[in-house]
Amino acid sequence: MRLGFNTNGLQNHRLCDALQLLADHGYESVALTLDVQHLDPFVATSAEVAAVAKTLDRLGLEVIIETGARFLLDPAHKHEPTLMTREPGARARRLDFYSRAASIGQDLGAKVLSFWSGIDRGPREDAWPWLLEGVEATCELVRAQGLLPSMEPEPGMALARLADYERLCTELGEAAPAVTLDLGHALVNEEEPPEALIRAAGKNLAQVHLEDMRRGVHEHLVPGEGEMDFDRVLQSLEEQGFAAAVCFEISRSSHKAPEVLEICSRVWRESRS
Repeated sequence: MRLGFNTNGLQNHRLCDALQLLADHGYESVALTLDVQHLDPFVATSAEVAAVAKTLDRLGLEVIIETGARFLLDPAHKHEPTLMTREPGARARRLDFYSRAASIGQDLGAKVLSFWSGIDRGPREDAWPWLLEGVEATCELVRAQGLLPSMEPEPGMALARLADYERLCTELGEAAPAVTLDLGHALVNEEEPPEALIRAAGKNLAQVHLEDMRRGVHEHLVPGEGEMDFDRVLQSLEEQGFAAAVCFEISRSSHKAPEVLEICSRVWRESRS
C-alpha cells in the first residue's frame, strides 16, 4: 500500500508547494482534486500540466485524479451540476469536466479517476436509469483516456452505499466502474464496519479514502478526533492484498495542513509497525 493525501486538504498551498510538502512528509501518492487553484481543467495550460507532471516524477509521487471540487462548475451551488442533474445541457457540463479531468490525468500518468453520482434533487421514477446512463457515459470518457473509472459511494447522494454500487455493477456488467471506498463513510451510513466493506469490495476496490469520523456524522476529521480504528482498517486492507494508494482526505483542515500531514503519516507508521 502507498500512503497518500488528497489535495482538497491543501487548498491554501500552491500545487507544486503542496506536492513538495507531501514528499517531505513521506507520502508516496497524491489524490489530486482538480480545482480552481489546482490545475483547473478549464484554464490550465499544457505547459502547466507538464510542469506538474515533471514535479510528480521528480518527487516519486503516484497520482490519482479526484473530481470532487466544490464550486468549479457552478460558483453558487456546491458540487452542481452532477450526473443526477436532469437538464441535459447541465449534465453535459459535468461529463465535459470528467473528460477534461481524464485528459489531464493521462498527461500526468494517472491510472485511476474517482467520481461520484451527485445528489438527486428531484427524485422521479427514472432516477436509477438516469444514473446508469450517466455512469456508463462517464466510464466511456475516462476509459477513452486510458484511465480506470472508480465510483465512490457518498452519503446523501443517489449512489450512497456499497450495496448501491453492487446493484450498479449487476446492471452495467463489464461497463461498470471500479469502486472507491471512503472508509469513514462506513461510520456514517453503512450497517457494516469498514473492514467488512473492504472484504465485500474485493477485487473491485481501486481507491481508498481514509480519515477519522464520528458515527452518523459526515465530517472529515483529523485522526484522533473520531471513532475510526485505523489499526483495524489498515490491517484489513493488507489482508485483502490491497496494494494501491490509501489517501487521507482531511478536506476541512487546509488551514493547518502541515500539522495534519504529520499526524496522518504518524498514524500510518504506527498502525503498520
